[in-house]
Amino acid sequence: MRDEHVDAVVVGSGFGGSVTAYRLAEAGRSVVLLERGKAYPPGSFARTPAEMGRNLWDPSAGLHGLFDVWSFRGGLDGVVSSGLGGGSLIYANVLLRKDERWFVHESPLPRGGYEHWPISRADLEPHYDAVERMLGGTPYPYPETRKTAAMRHAADRLGLAWSTPPLAISFGAAPGSPIPDGPYGNLHGLPRRSCRLCGECDIGCNDGAKNSLDHTYLSAARHHGADLRVRSEVRAFAPLPGGGWEVRYVTHELDAEGHRTATRDLPQRRITCDRLVLAAGAFGSSYLLLRNRAALPGVSEVLGNRFSGNGDLIGFLIGARNSAGPRRIESSRGPVITSAIRVGDAVDGGDATGRGFYIEDAGYPVFVEWLAEAARQHSNTGRAARFALLRLWAWLTRSSTANVSAMLAALVGPGRLAEGSLPLLGMGRDVPDGVLRLRGDQLDVRWRAETSAEYLRRLRGTMRAIAGELGARYVDNPLWWMRRLITVHPLGGAPMGRHSGEGVCDAYGQVFGFPGLHVLDGALLPGPVGPNPALTIAAVADRACDRMLAARTPAAAHRPAPLSTVSFTEEMKGYVAAGVDDPGRGAALGRERDHRLMFRLTITVEDVDRFVADAAHEAGATGYVESALLGGRRPVRAAWFNLFVADPTANRRWMRYRLHFDGADGQPLTLLGVKDVHDDPGVDLWRDTTTLSVRVLAGHLPPGDDGTTAPVVASGVITIHAPDFLRQLTTFRATGPRPAHTLSEFGRFFLGELWDVYHPMIKASP
Repeated sequence: MRDEHVDAVVVGSGFGGSVTAYRLAEAGRSVVLLERGKAYPPGSFARTPAEMGRNLWDPSAGLHGLFDVWSFRGGLDGVVSSGLGGGSLIYANVLLRKDERWFVHESPLPRGGYEHWPISRADLEPHYDAVERMLGGTPYPYPETRKTAAMRHAADRLGLAWSTPPLAISFGAAPGSPIPDGPYGNLHGLPRRSCRLCGECDIGCNDGAKNSLDHTYLSAARHHGADLRVRSEVRAFAPLPGGGWEVRYVTHELDAEGHRTATRDLPQRRITCDRLVLAAGAFGSSYLLLRNRAALPGVSEVLGNRFSGNGDLIGFLIGARNSAGPRRIESSRGPVITSAIRVGDAVDGGDATGRGFYIEDAGYPVFVEWLAEAARQHSNTGRAARFALLRLWAWLTRSSTANVSAMLAALVGPGRLAEGSLPLLGMGRDVPDGVLRLRGDQLDVRWRAETSAEYLRRLRGTMRAIAGELGARYVDNPLWWMRRLITVHPLGGAPMGRHSGEGVCDAYGQVFGFPGLHVLDGALLPGPVGPNPALTIAAVADRACDRMLAARTPAAAHRPAPLSTVSFTEEMKGYVAAGVDDPGRGAALGRERDHRLMFRLTITVEDVDRFVADAAHEAGATGYVESALLGGRRPVRAAWFNLFVADPTANRRWMRYRLHFDGADGQPLTLLGVKDVHDDPGVDLWRDTTTLSVRVLAGHLPPGDDGTTAPVVASGVITIHAPDFLRQLTTFRATGPRPAHTLSEFGRFFLGELWDVYHPMIKASP
């Protein structure tokens, strides 16, 4: 097959990928969307035990089903989907916006988990509106539903905020009534029916009542000419020498389903594009980036970091009762989720403490109730025996008065276990300190529940309080007993940030240093959303599409000009002393005690033109801090470098360093360093530009915090030694259309700033 070239290739059809495919196709771009799973028209979702047994994703084992279950050694399991429409096929339809104050800016956390959102609620507001319109967000219209009313009752008694969030579901005049096609048609070409309140949202809606992405964004994308390819799994990608990207993928043929297949040996197809959008989910996109890292030299060291499960936790309420006896909750009546209880966060202000979360009711299909009752073997066996004895007695006595209806009712049983039970779904602001990495060729997660222990304790405590108000017994998910958590909302791995030292991508999802490569799914989010993240992922993608389309009009034939970047590596060494606030005194004591400190940083200016024009002259950095006093070599988690910031009160410039790292015991630390470049008597240019006064403070202090109230861990002075400076000169690199010119511009800025400071002294010299 000959190679193809298109404007954009989108990998994955979840909330980020579907929005992107539609927006680009609507604007006249040629778009190919590659989805590894198959299409699921209404009526095709598995229901029988045999179908459910095959409804998992592992093409090597012949399984081409909907559910993809990941299990990691770090105490975490994840469930995602594989099919045209991505996670929308199995999510619970909730369209909640991220709380305005939960767009945190570098929350200081006790054991890491640095989190900074370079976007705000205001940035996303118009895009939230657009996505809600397309997905038809509608609050649940039947508040009298028993589980909905039970949640409201518990919330009122506990003084908690309760609401019915918008749901991406079509509710008709009557349950099961026909749904007319929208303006873009329906790519499946099959009729849809409104919600029947059957609780089957999470296993695929066979009525088509869910306004899932295949019925909305993907139908619109195909209407505008997007090429939607199912059973197409991306294996590799790389930049092309002249700009753009090549993508290699395999096809899982229909006739391979049900048969073991050597998927590693499948023939690869090739397609090239101007823009490549990775939207395969937090696991999928992070895995593709990690697996193809060799093709991305210089990609941010943050890759794989900031992983979060969005605070997901499942609990169960069992045997609810009220003053009159058993309480009917009827979890199988209604969509999976109908209402939400919100518990505030310390960042909200007021009386709130800790990290905030949501708790939502969770329904399930009726057949789950039969399974639950069937599992009560001791009760079922007794009822069956009593039924058999009564029927035998009626036969022996030829009784015509034996009440068979009553006997059958007794055989079925009261069904109180299922009728009075309710699963609860918790989610919120857990600590995003997980790390995705490769172990061999497989994805692995380094994640610790201990970091979010306080959050989980409060969440479980509130679930237990809800159970108490409903007269129920609270039971943890059995996985909790094995110290494992399961997430259906994995986030992070390729987080957005202000520079490559903080994130893999910018605030619009473009990978730093790689024009035309974008990540637009849950992997892009730098921390938990809090509520269900689907709407926020879609809104972030919609906002990114505005930037993409503004950068290149449909008639333009040229690719966006790559940014001009400069990077260099700096190494500084010196002495520090513990518990000393004055750097000069700390350096003297540190030298006496031989307490050394050094750092090695690669500083990157992502856009030289913007860097020069910006008064803050801010760049990012990656690297490490090393000191036996602080636990040895410690990787820098985030960094800010400001070069030649002008002092408005004097003819001087400041070079500032802010490095976040963790001590050996996990204690978050910040190194604040400053070079004071100013003209005073004598020849001091070398000393000013190579001497850094440093203070190491407790906590991860955000930009703007000068550390006056933070506990001092150590202070001292470090310098650039002459041999290290000569090596530093050899590390300068420039990328972009004119690398030599870029280096020249950066050098002109550097020397110009020095001239502005020191030329009065030069003029005054005899």
